[in-house]
Amino acid sequence: MAEIIAIIVFLLVIIAIMTEKVHRTAAALVGAVLLLMTHVLTVDKAVSYIDFNTIGVLVGMMVFVAIVKNSGVFEYVSIKAAKIAHGDPWKIMVLFMLTTAILSAFLDNVTTVLLVGPMTITIARILKVNPVPFLLTQIFAANIGGTATLIGDPPNIMIGSAAGLDFMDFVANTGVVVVIIMIAMVVVMRFIYGRKMSSDAEAIQSVMDLDEEKAIEDRSLLYKSIVVMILVVFGFIFHSQIGFESATVALAAAAIMLVIGKQNVEYIVSEVEWSTILFFIFLFVVVGGLDETGVIGQLAQVVLNATEGHEVMTMLILLWASALLSSVLDNIPFVATLIPLVLELGENGVDITPLWWAISLGACLGGNGTLIGASANVVLSGISNKHGYPITFKTYTKVGFPIMLMTIVISMVYLLIRYA
Repeated sequence: MAEIIAIIVFLLVIIAIMTEKVHRTAAALVGAVLLLMTHVLTVDKAVSYIDFNTIGVLVGMMVFVAIVKNSGVFEYVSIKAAKIAHGDPWKIMVLFMLTTAILSAFLDNVTTVLLVGPMTITIARILKVNPVPFLLTQIFAANIGGTATLIGDPPNIMIGSAAGLDFMDFVANTGVVVVIIMIAMVVVMRFIYGRKMSSDAEAIQSVMDLDEEKAIEDRSLLYKSIVVMILVVFGFIFHSQIGFESATVALAAAAIMLVIGKQNVEYIVSEVEWSTILFFIFLFVVVGGLDETGVIGQLAQVVLNATEGHEVMTMLILLWASALLSSVLDNIPFVATLIPLVLELGENGVDITPLWWAISLGACLGGNGTLIGASANVVLSGISNKHGYPITFKTYTKVGFPIMLMTIVISMVYLLIRYA
């Protein structure tokens, strides 16, 4: 009976998230409460399924970014990139793509597009060009760049925590293929948009006249942010060697910036996406219900039987399933469900190392498939719509889905060469 309740609760939560009839945090909370009320889980058991390392990384980085952005550093970078490109729309698109990808490797994707998006629209207006192609390429770059590192995308944080993988493990695996994908992206975007991009000399001069120095709102905070940011990167790279969890590094960065940043602490704390944090907490409990009742173990057996324990076949199935499902589903609950499944496969003697990379690449890159595939897509399209440049589901999917397929094909070839 407990198994059936756990499955029904999980499915109801997923349907509620997919249809967006109920806010995803409310849906996950209701699911967690139902599992407690039906005695599928006790409170102690429910708490034991919450991955506090993932929660710690998210909270720490959200607080850190909320403080750092007040220095004006992100506006500075955007203007500087536009001027380095000499106001050329195509070169600006490429530099903004690369900037977005790099920022997304170290910041939350949503935070990145919130910082870069409005500045992109401003520069596009000065150049008198349509900002939609710029914004679409930034969405793609945010999801691709986030795939490269442990902290770039929530699924990677979850996978790293569950599998004991550190920052450099991701850089050496997903990071390598992301570089190849970004090169392919620039080439493809050149054919799709590059040849149509032009602006008059007067508009280009207006961009060159922008003063990036005026974007810096707090120079003291800027210098402190840069120092702590460098320490954070080193902390993530060497956290295994120095015996710290990744959450410890992120929370330490947040704590240091709260003390030395001299910002309004209550305002900074209010900037954290608490609804997202709570969503993660309750979702871990809902998936914990499946694990506790043995449903995950049974699913692992089904996968083993279907692939006859063939590791390469399992890897490819997980890659494509993750990508296609993540293009229409939120990749967080999907990955949360797969993690215990893969751990169960490991206990059955399957080499699960390549499976982690397959899930990471599929779930993160799959988000580019449709407008609802990732939070960054929804947020940046919302900003675009608000400024009078609508991005419809059809407009997005026409470009996004082929791009997603291209990135998954490249990932598949990479995984086969590396692990087959």
